[in-house]
Amino acid sequence: MPFQRIQPEKLSHSVVKQIELLLLQGILRPGERLPSERELAEKLGVSRPSLRDAIAEMQGRGLLTTKAGAGIYVAELLDSAFSESLVRLFANHDEALFDYITFRRDLEGMSAERAARYGSEMDLQVIDTIYQKMEAAHQKRDPSEEARLDAEFHLSIVEASHNIIMLHIMRAMFNLLHQGVFYNRQMIFRQRGTRDELLEQHRAINTALQQRDPTAARDAARGHLDYVEQLMSDLKRSEKNEKIARMRYDHISML
Repeated sequence: MPFQRIQPEKLSHSVVKQIELLLLQGILRPGERLPSERELAEKLGVSRPSLRDAIAEMQGRGLLTTKAGAGIYVAELLDSAFSESLVRLFANHDEALFDYITFRRDLEGMSAERAARYGSEMDLQVIDTIYQKMEAAHQKRDPSEEARLDAEFHLSIVEASHNIIMLHIMRAMFNLLHQGVFYNRQMIFRQRGTRDELLEQHRAINTALQQRDPTAARDAARGHLDYVEQLMSDLKRSEKNEKIARMRYDHISML
């Protein structure tokens, strides 16, 4: 017979499963500090020895890390998504930049469509709250804050799509952007006309989501990345022209 005796599950295994699920769902984020051992044991309703066993197991698997005198942290999992050699390769070739934008356009279009369909009311409220903060930052003309909120806005949409694979892929993608591997978002938000257009695009995405219009949300998200692609193409062309003009000027100056 195929049946096997049911074995009672150790409390530490139950703790591991709960923390794993929080990591998968993106609720616990890379670098986030967990509550103290005493507080966490109380929240979970387990003994501290059981909690220690669970933490030790997850540390061994690279999911949690302990900092001396500072507590327990979620490991910086995003940093290992791409090797250092591959990141340098991305940074040195424009082909990677435009493939990156294309990849984001496809996934973010899908994420926006799913968020409009499957996002909860709280998901949409989070997205709208971040958008309102974007409008406030725009009025203050704070490009660094606008750039930070831009990332939060897009990731909140991915979170609202409720697809854990897509969530972790896009977090890794935005981590590369945060590192400045592809381009500097603050540089984009320093341009007045561009800033106005970008805010309008984010408004269109937010409006479509709040109206739960999957098609409009997808199209608005894809249109936004089309615009970013054109911006970067124009910038690269301008940089190339400037380099040629500088060489021409240097040559003429020597005559």
